[in-house]
Order: sequence, then C-alpha cells, then structure tokens
Amino acid sequence: MPTYHDNVTSLTQTGQEVAAAPEIRTIGLGDLHRALQLGWEDFKAVPSHAIVLCVVYPVLGLVLARVVHGYSVLPLLFPLAAGFAILGPFAAIGLYELSRRRENGEEPSAWDAIEIVRSPSFGAMLGLGTLLFALFVTWIATAQAVYVEAFGYATAAGIPDFLTHVLTTAQGWWLILVGCGVGFLFALLALCISVVSFPMMLDRHATTGEAMVTSLRAVARNPVPMAAWGLIVAVLLVLGTLPFFLGLAIVIPLLGHATWHLYRQVIVPDPNVQPLPPRPRERKPAADFPANLFPWRRKNSA
Repeated sequence: MPTYHDNVTSLTQTGQEVAAAPEIRTIGLGDLHRALQLGWEDFKAVPSHAIVLCVVYPVLGLVLARVVHGYSVLPLLFPLAAGFAILGPFAAIGLYELSRRRENGEEPSAWDAIEIVRSPSFGAMLGLGTLLFALFVTWIATAQAVYVEAFGYATAAGIPDFLTHVLTTAQGWWLILVGCGVGFLFALLALCISVVSFPMMLDRHATTGEAMVTSLRAVARNPVPMAAWGLIVAVLLVLGTLPFFLGLAIVIPLLGHATWHLYRQVIVPDPNVQPLPPRPRERKPAADFPANLFPWRRKNSA
C-alpha cells in the first residue's frame, strides 16, 4: 500500500515532468513571414550545401514523372508530388542542422549537415520518419483507390486525355473534390505531428513521443497560424513542382530552414539544454576510403 511519502514523491515527480514540458508561444502571421525571411537568409548563406542535400528531390520528381507516364499510371503523378508535403519534414533534417549552426554563429558546411546522424536523437528522428513514410504510402494507396472509384481501371492515353477526363466530366470533378479532401486530411495529420517535432528532437534530444505531443500542443495553441503555414507549404510545393520539379531545389531548402526558425518562434528556448560540443574531424587518407564508410569496424578492430 503506497504511503504518504510515496504519494508526495509521485506528485513531485509529476510536477517536475509538467514543468519540464516545452513552453509554447502564441504566434501570429507575422511570425510566419519572419520564419520564411530567416529561412531565405540561411539558404542564401549556404546555397551550395542546400542544393547538394536537396537535388535528389527534383531528380526523383523527374524519375517519378517518367515512370508514371511510361507505366500508364498517370493519375498517381499528382499524389506523388503532393506526398512531398508529408515526407518533407524528415527530408529536411540536415537543413535544420545548418540553420542551428548558423544561429550559433558558426559557418556551416556540407559535413555539418551530414553530422546529423551523430545526434543522440537520430534514432527518434528515424522513428518519426518511418511513421511519415507509412503515412505517405497509405496516402498513395488511398489516392489510387479514389481514382479507381471514379474511372475504374481504364488508363489514360496521355496527359491531354487524362486532363480532359478530369476537368470536363462529372467523375473528374468528383475525383478532384474527394481527392483534395482526403489529401488535406493526410497533410493535416502530417503537419500536426511533425511541424516542430524534428527541430525539437535535434535541439532538445527529445523522444519521438515527446516531440509529437509538443507538435500537437503547438498546433492546438496556434490553429490559424499553423493552418496558414500548411497552406504556405502546399502552395510553395506546387510552385516547385511546376517546372518539371526543378523548383524543389529551392523550395525544399527554403522550407527546411524556415521550419527551424518557425520552431524557434513557437517553442520557448530551454536555458538548461546543454549543446553537444563540436566533434573534431579527423583527417582520413584517401587510401582508406572504403574503411572510412564504416568507422565502427575500425574501432572494433583497433
């Protein structure tokens, strides 16, 4: 049977946990503009690094566009492009690190972005990234099901034929309304659980659960600004995909850097957080290139 002392200790620990919860600010639309402005400054300061990190996305977009067209699954092109909004928060974790280092007065390099894998919370980031990927796959399957419900399994002869069916028929307008509505729900869920989660895990080494709960609290505290942020993300991603996905080389890093600054606008910094000391980079001879890819094996053999 618990004693009075046990109850007091339990209440004290609970109070400490509540007190340790991140403090969330109430923000306005002006704070979103500020976050985008600071994100643009980060992008201009390290454009080459951002492009190196994000060039895979426009390339992937081009490949997806070709595959979709070549395999007569053209209806999935838009859902695949929209899926960037779901996977984007995880894809930009290296960009958060660049913004964090610039914020601390450092001069970031490409190696600094890669150093994200050494973060104590990298495993938690992978966990949430896996969840977002599962959400992305579910969205693609749902979008396919909606299209089949509207048009059956018939395939379009090409882009003009597909656009004609979608824009000039009752089934097409039903597809647009239902597809956008379902896509909105998926995007809303992704936004709610990840809008500040990855920056928080990087900054405070939070667990996946702690980061997701804080993200949900942030959205509940600021529903209108967060809805506006989701709309900004959607519009910029659409603009980025229009010129054959090449615009994503600018949009993805801009949104990545801006998300870090949005996190700073929303979450009050914790003065007790101790940043990890920078790890010196050892020089690695070119002759040891294959072994450099597996540092843990060198440690075991030493």
